[in-house]
Amino acid sequence: MGKSTRNQKKDRLQANHEAEETYSAVPHTLVFHRGQVGKNVGQLIIDIRKVMEPYTAVSLKVRKKNVLKDFVAIAGPLGVTHFNIFSKTPTSINMRVARLPKGPMLHFQVTKYCLIKDVVSSLKKHRMHEEQFKYHPLLILNNFGQDGMHIKLMATMFQNMFPSINVHKISLNTIKRCVLLSYNSESEEIEFRHYSLKVVPVGVSRGVKKLMQERFPDMNKFEDISELLMKGANLSESEAEQDEEHNVTELPQVYSGRGNMASQQSAVRLTEIGPRMTLRLMKIQEGMGEGNVIYHSMISKTEEEIQEILKRKEAKIKEKEERRKKQEQNIAQKTEKKEEHRKKSLEGIKKKRAEAEEDSEVEDPGAQDGQGADAESDDEAEYYRQAVGEEPEEGDCSSFT
Repeated sequence: MGKSTRNQKKDRLQANHEAEETYSAVPHTLVFHRGQVGKNVGQLIIDIRKVMEPYTAVSLKVRKKNVLKDFVAIAGPLGVTHFNIFSKTPTSINMRVARLPKGPMLHFQVTKYCLIKDVVSSLKKHRMHEEQFKYHPLLILNNFGQDGMHIKLMATMFQNMFPSINVHKISLNTIKRCVLLSYNSESEEIEFRHYSLKVVPVGVSRGVKKLMQERFPDMNKFEDISELLMKGANLSESEAEQDEEHNVTELPQVYSGRGNMASQQSAVRLTEIGPRMTLRLMKIQEGMGEGNVIYHSMISKTEEEIQEILKRKEAKIKEKEERRKKQEQNIAQKTEKKEEHRKKSLEGIKKKRAEAEEDSEVEDPGAQDGQGADAESDDEAEYYRQAVGEEPEEGDCSSFT
């Protein structure tokens, strides 16, 4: 019994260790806003966090005094790899996607968006439950294989925001949602969609499906139970239209849901659960929004103009470095002058002390009481304050006694 307990503890620790390693190896994203964004954009941020679950901070609180450096500082210890930053101007809604810690940062304009509540309310029957958000969504990129550095960079950025999958090891039961990003080369816009995924067996009537779901169907219209199993007239038109060649596949594994067996034909159905966005790439910038602009959708520069901009930036950096060196030299000179002034003041105090001792020896040789010494010490301290402009340190005046 004791051996079994030890083995259980060992297995539990090993499982926890593997879970921590797996969790730290996947990308994590923080979704937040900068500035005033309003109620609707604030709800959009909450919906995007829902999409990025479970590898995001769902209840992240942002204060007005927080700056971008604050988020960068906590990103490392928390294992955060990406930022998704929303902001709003009088004319547009913007979204920035940044790769930590050194960039790049992609600037998007949100031309259209629709919240989860709006998408769900437009459906006759939605399919969204908390169990779906225990696993990350499957990313699908459409039409990103075109030429262009900015298109490839967008595709790489989006791919790295979501955990990669191993098709040979993944369990199909962990795939409950998918995110579709479709690029339109003519309008240069990206359509963002979020779907719930469901798998159902193909060619089964509604009555049989009810039996699979442990719901007894209404058989008033049937003369014999064989009609429930043999006739396909009870299959609804909507189900018949959805299950076609484009969404029917053979399952390699057993999938959750009655009738979804391995090596059997099943249909994959998608239901949009929102949010949805239409994005337009505006520019790509090196670093965390402070580096060179390597792509701009509205401004194109020749090679000579780019070199001229780089030269101006290098000149500014060089000028800033020279100012810093000159400032350090000025500080060093001031410190040296201050030390020389202090030494001269101490020499003056010492000289005055010596003269005072000579005068006291002439007037009253061999007789100095404690009160006289204290008075002279006070005079020296006052002289030090006037000469140096600082309070005397312990030993500066008493050392001459």
